[in-house]
Amino acid sequence: MSKIYVCFLLFVCVLTAQAQEEFSFKGRVLNFTTQQPLEGAGVFLGYSKDSTKINYTITDKNGFFRLTAKKNDTPVFVKISYLGFQATIEEFKNISNNKDFDTVLLIENTNKLKEVVIQNEVAGVKIKNDTVEFNAASFKVRPDSNVETLLKELPGFEVNADGKMLVNGKEVNQFLVNGKPFFDRDGAILLKNLPAEIINKVQVSDYKTKKEEYAKQESSSDYSSINLTIDEKKNKGFFGKFLGGYGTDDRYETSFVMNYFEGDRKISALGASNNINSNGLSNDEVFDNMGGGRNTSNNQTGSSGRGITTTNLVGLNYTDKFAEKLDGTGNYNFNNAVTENDNRTKQENLLPDGGFLSESNSKTRNESTSNKANLELEYLPKSDIRVFVAPKFNNTRTNSKSDSDSNSKDETGALLNESNTNSYTENETTSFSNSLNFNKTFKRPSRNLSLVLNNNNSNTNGNKWNQSETYFYQSNDPDDIRNQQLISDKNSDSYNAEIEYTEPITDKIRFRIGSEYEWKSSVDGVKTFDFDDATNSYSILNKAQSNYTSSTQNTIRPKAGITYNSEKLRMNLNSETSITQYNNHSDYLNILTDLNKKYLLPNVSAQMRYRFERSKFIVARYRFNNVLPTADQLLPVVDLSNPLNTVIGNANLNPTKSQSVNVDYRNFDFKTRSGFSIYLRGEFIDDDVISATIYDADRKRTTTYRNVSGTYNTSAGGNWSKQIKKENQSFRYGMALNASLRKSKGFTNTVLYDANSLGFTPRAYANYELTDFFTIAPSYGLTYNVTHYNNYTIDKTSNFIHRANLQATTYWPKNWVFGNDFGYTYNSNLSSDFKKDFFLWNASLSYAFFKDQLVAKVKVYDVLNQNQNTTRTITETSIRDEENTILRRYAMFSLTYKIKNFAGTKGNRDFERGDGPPQGPRERGERRNDF
Repeated sequence: MSKIYVCFLLFVCVLTAQAQEEFSFKGRVLNFTTQQPLEGAGVFLGYSKDSTKINYTITDKNGFFRLTAKKNDTPVFVKISYLGFQATIEEFKNISNNKDFDTVLLIENTNKLKEVVIQNEVAGVKIKNDTVEFNAASFKVRPDSNVETLLKELPGFEVNADGKMLVNGKEVNQFLVNGKPFFDRDGAILLKNLPAEIINKVQVSDYKTKKEEYAKQESSSDYSSINLTIDEKKNKGFFGKFLGGYGTDDRYETSFVMNYFEGDRKISALGASNNINSNGLSNDEVFDNMGGGRNTSNNQTGSSGRGITTTNLVGLNYTDKFAEKLDGTGNYNFNNAVTENDNRTKQENLLPDGGFLSESNSKTRNESTSNKANLELEYLPKSDIRVFVAPKFNNTRTNSKSDSDSNSKDETGALLNESNTNSYTENETTSFSNSLNFNKTFKRPSRNLSLVLNNNNSNTNGNKWNQSETYFYQSNDPDDIRNQQLISDKNSDSYNAEIEYTEPITDKIRFRIGSEYEWKSSVDGVKTFDFDDATNSYSILNKAQSNYTSSTQNTIRPKAGITYNSEKLRMNLNSETSITQYNNHSDYLNILTDLNKKYLLPNVSAQMRYRFERSKFIVARYRFNNVLPTADQLLPVVDLSNPLNTVIGNANLNPTKSQSVNVDYRNFDFKTRSGFSIYLRGEFIDDDVISATIYDADRKRTTTYRNVSGTYNTSAGGNWSKQIKKENQSFRYGMALNASLRKSKGFTNTVLYDANSLGFTPRAYANYELTDFFTIAPSYGLTYNVTHYNNYTIDKTSNFIHRANLQATTYWPKNWVFGNDFGYTYNSNLSSDFKKDFFLWNASLSYAFFKDQLVAKVKVYDVLNQNQNTTRTITETSIRDEENTILRRYAMFSLTYKIKNFAGTKGNRDFERGDGPPQGPRERGERRNDF
C-alpha cells in the first residue's frame, strides 16, 4: 500500500509541475494605412539573449492572435511581422502576467521589392501567392533529426498509414533541394538522409509538370510539391554518417551517406548492405534501418513484403551549374536484392454451383540486379525561352527459382487435381526514356507556346526452364507432364509529340489549342522447346505453346481548353478527340491473324477550385475517358503456359468507357494548428473488360474476356487533426474515416454474377512530446469488409482487422535514447489453420559520446518472438489465406559515426539552426516593457 501511495504522490508532483501558471499574449494586427486586418501576420515570442523560440502563431482572417507561455523570469521579446510591412518588436523583462496588445499597426515598406530583415529574428510562416514558406529555424527538432522529422513538426504536415507525406491532406509527390531533385523526386532518400539542421526554408506549393511550370499555368494535379532551401552557412562542407551493426542469427546492417555541398555544386554518395528487409535508406533516429515488420499505423496484417531480403546498394548524385545558362543534376544507383520465401496458401474458390478448396506450398528465391542512371538538364538561352531534358536509363537482370506443389479438392474432399513444379527463370530488361520540354513566352502575359517530346523504349529477353507434373482425377483429360525451355523476347516502344499554344483573352480567361501525336508498338514472342532424350537437349519446338503477337497504335489528338482564373475561383475545361488506328497481328500454329480497327473516341476533363480563404478550399474534378483493350485480350492466341488455366482472347471487345468524379474540401487553420479534409470519389464504368472463366470436372480453367456494364467504385472519407504547442510541449492528435462501396461483375461457368462490397476503415492517433525528455504516440485502426453476392453460391462474406500501436521514446538521461514500438494485430476471419493475432514489440537503447559523433546502440526486433505474416484476401471468386516467411526475433549491436564539417556547426544547437548569436542593439522605434 505504501508503494502505491508513493507512486501516487510522485504522479501528483509531476502534474503539479506541468500545471504551472501560464500567461497569454493577445491583440489584433491592422494595416496602418487602410486600417484593414492583416491575415497571416507572424507573432514570434523568444528569449532575448539568443532568440530561441518559446511560442509562435499567426493572425486569423480578422487579424486577431493569441499565444501562451509559462511564467518566466528571463527577458523575452515579441515580434510581429508581415511580408511587405515593417516589423514591430516589444521586449519584456519577464513573463509574469497577461499582456493585451490591443491594436498593433504595421506600416508598409516604401520599397515593396524589399522585405525588412531584422537580425537574429525569424518569422515562422510566410504566404507568397500559392506558396507557403516555413522558416526551419522556428521549429525545434533534436540535433540528429532528419528532414522527415522536421517536416512532421510543421503545421499541416503528417505521414499517413501508407508512409506518404501529406500537407493539409494533400499527398506530396515531389521533393526538391534548392529546386533540384536529390537522387529522385519521390523523396525516399532525401527525407531519411538529409539532416534537418542544414535546412533554411521549407516551401510548399501545388505540384506542376514542367509544361505547366514553364507556361505559368495553374496546377492540374491534386498533389503538393516541397522545395527545401539550404542555409547558406551550411551550403559548403562535408557531412554524413557511417553505420555498422551485427546481431544474432547472423543479422547485419551497414550503411553510409556522405555529402559535399558548395554553392550550386552538390555531391552525395550512399551505400548500404543488410539482411533485415530494409532498402538501407530508412535511417530512423531510434531504430536505424530496422524493417521487415516494424509496427506502422496501417491496416495490413503483418510485415510488408514476403520473405527475407538481403540488399546491397550504391548511389551517387551530382548537381551543379555547368554554365551561366545551363544547370543540371544526375544520379546513378546500383541495387542488388535477394529474397527468399516459403509460402503456404489455402484458397476457397467460389463457383455458382458450389466450390472447391485449393492448397499449395512453395519455396522461392528471387534475385534482382539493377543499374539506373538519370539526368536532368535545364537550359535558358534567352529570358523568354526555356528548355528541359530528362533522359533515364535502366538495366535490370532477374533470376528466380521456384519449387511448388498444389492440389484441389471438392466439397466432399475428393481429389480433383494435383501438381508439382520446379522452375528457373532468367530475364534482362533494358529501358530508355526521355522527356524534352520547350517553352517560349511572349511580351503579353500568359501568352506562350510549348512543345513536349517523350519517348519510352524497353526490351526484355527471358529464358525459363520448367519441369512440371499435373494430374487430373475426375475426367478423361490426359495428365500434363512438361520438361521445357521457354525463350521469350518482348519489345515496347512509344513516341509522343505535343504542341500547345495559349492565348489570353482577358486577364482572367485563357484559351488553349493544340495537338498531340502518339505512336505505340509492342512485339511479344515466345518459343517453347520440349526436352529431347535422344539429343539430351531442349530442341523439339512445341508449336501449341509458342506464339508471336505484335500491336501498333497511331493516334492523333486535336485538343482545346479554356481556363478562368480569379483570386478565388479557378476553372479548367479540356476536350480532345483520339483518332486511332489500332493494328494487331498474331502468328499461332502457323495461322496468321490480322485484327485492325479504327476508333474515334472523345475524352473530356473539367476542374473547378474555389478558395474560401488562404487554406480553405474545395476542388471538384470530372473526367470522361476511353481505354482500348490490350492485344492479349483481343487476339485469338491460346496461352497454355499454365496447365491449370488456358487463356484465349476475344476479338469482339469494345473500348472501356469510364466517368470519374472527385470532390475534395480542405480547411486548415495555421493559427490553431488544426484542420480537416473531406473527399468523395466515384468511378462509373461501361464496357468494362473482365475475365470469364469456365471450370471443367477437374477444376481446370478456360479463361477469355467479356464486356460488362454497370460496375462502379466509390469512396468517401475525411480526416481531422490538431496540434497544440506550449513551450517545450507538443501534442498532436487526429482521426480519419474512410468508406468504400464497389460493384463488380464476372462470369463463372457462363453465369453472370455481381458482388457489392462495402469497406469501412476508421483510425485514431495521437502524439505527445516533452522536448528532450520523451515522446509517446498511440494509434488504433479498424478495417471492416463485407461483400454481398447476387446469383452466386454464397450470399455474403465478411472480415475485420484490429490494429493497435504504441510508440514511445525517452531522451533522458542526457545522451541516452530508449525507444519502444509495440503493436497488436487481430484478423477475425483467418481459417483455423492460421494464427489470428500477434504482438510485435521492437526496442532500442543508444548512447551518444565523443561529442555526439559516435552512437552505440543495442536493438531487439520482435522481443516477444510473435511476429506473423498471415494475410487474408477476399475477392468475388475466392477467399485466400496466406502465410509467408518473415523475420523472427533478433538482437543487434551497432555503432554510428557522424561527420559534420561545414560552416555553422560550431556553437550551441540554436546557433546551428540559424537562430543567430546573442542580439545586439535593437532597431529604432522598438519598445521595452515589463508585464
